[in-house]
Amino acid sequence: MASKAASRPPPRSRRGPEGRAPRRDKYSVLLPTYNERENLPLIVWLLVKSFSESGINYEIIIIDDGSPDGTRDVAEQLEKIYGPDKILLRPREKKLGLGTAYIHGMKHATGNYIIIMDADLSHHPKFIPEFIRKQKEGNFDIVSGTRYKGNGGVYGWDLKRKLIRLYRKEVLQKLIEKCVSKGYVFQMEMIVRARQLNYTIGEVPISFVDRVYGESKLGGNEIVSFLKGLLTLFATT
Repeated sequence: MASKAASRPPPRSRRGPEGRAPRRDKYSVLLPTYNERENLPLIVWLLVKSFSESGINYEIIIIDDGSPDGTRDVAEQLEKIYGPDKILLRPREKKLGLGTAYIHGMKHATGNYIIIMDADLSHHPKFIPEFIRKQKEGNFDIVSGTRYKGNGGVYGWDLKRKLIRLYRKEVLQKLIEKCVSKGYVFQMEMIVRARQLNYTIGEVPISFVDRVYGESKLGGNEIVSFLKGLLTLFATT
């Protein structure tokens, strides 16, 4: 007589129905640039640092709109330093608007979550892990930075276009299809459309700062660490 243990069914696999392990979340940062030669290396370094320290799978997609100051050359160097799997330069020939920059970047994004932000350091990448935690806690479709909650603040903010948001990729795709604006109002329209479509929106308090170069808003230790890290990267690549 067979034992009960022998008659038990084999334990269920944790893999999916096709034998595949669950997909690891990946975050694609869309970084439109225009004349950001000085800020771009620092924002990329801070992004890489934040993602690496938090163990987050990521890629940074730089969409340069024909910057005359050599931003594209800097982006090409960053692509060589960090690798084309982490830094993807997807330039355009001329300035075509912020909305179309996001559309262009989305075509090349391989992540299942999309983060949109400026390259001028108006928001610090150190907040991104908090956006990700917030999204997972509430299973939100969108997480937006706000200066009106908690400890968020504004330093030298010009009220024009500063924001950082995290989207489920399929949500951002749907919103882009619905939006008709192409300039900076595109960002406002997206959140209006999101509410119309009943997407869930979480908020994270963050501090906004004006442009870094000219009057630095980052701590001196961060800039020193960045310069040291950059020198090491150039020396070893």
